[in-house]
Amino acid sequence: MRLTFTSFAYIVKKSPKYKDVLMAKHKITAAPSVRRLPSYLYIVQQAYKNNQEYISGTVIAQELKLEPIQVRKDLAITGIVGRPKKGYPTGELMNAINRFLGWDTTHKTVLVGAGNLGTALAGYQEFRLHGIDIAAAFDNDPGKIGTTIHGVLVHPLDTLEKQIKRTGAKIAILTVPSEHAQEAADRIVAAGITAIWNFTNRKLSVPDHVVVQKEDLTSGFALLSVMMRFDRDE
Repeated sequence: MRLTFTSFAYIVKKSPKYKDVLMAKHKITAAPSVRRLPSYLYIVQQAYKNNQEYISGTVIAQELKLEPIQVRKDLAITGIVGRPKKGYPTGELMNAINRFLGWDTTHKTVLVGAGNLGTALAGYQEFRLHGIDIAAAFDNDPGKIGTTIHGVLVHPLDTLEKQIKRTGAKIAILTVPSEHAQEAADRIVAAGITAIWNFTNRKLSVPDHVVVQKEDLTSGFALLSVMMRFDRDE
């Protein structure tokens, strides 16, 4: 689920709260760096758990097969400065990354689509460690309405606006069948959501004030398949 958290970091940074770092329409000047920060955070957390007081950019770079200068540039956007011959204090670095990504804040979120994928995402316990609080789920299937998935109550889709007002959610995770994605997105936007994490394979049309992060799992599998084929051909 590392890819998922990378994308969540990106959508949080693209949300209207961070307009001062936007470039053109919903583009972040340091978007590639933002995408790498969750991987850095994981390594720093492991070092912290092992009672390692400091960690160098070189060590992080070696773990991820990156150039040390790239790691230092990426970490600089969080505002932290390393110490000569020591590196970065692990505790301070964890806090700096979490604060920059907005992961030190709870993000009320709704899940639209309580099928297999939606259920799996609702059950992923580490979401809460990154500030994701799924406050409600929605579906049109009468067999699912009124049930709970991993402790989250499934509501009728036509109560979306009411529940969003109740929960104060600003982010929606969209996992409906792709043929219903745009219709669902329209209802999500009308209900007041300003950020959509799109797990369908449809490109959504939304107003300028709404940000969308597309998570196309089939594209990831396509890349994996090609990599496997080239590996066999070598």
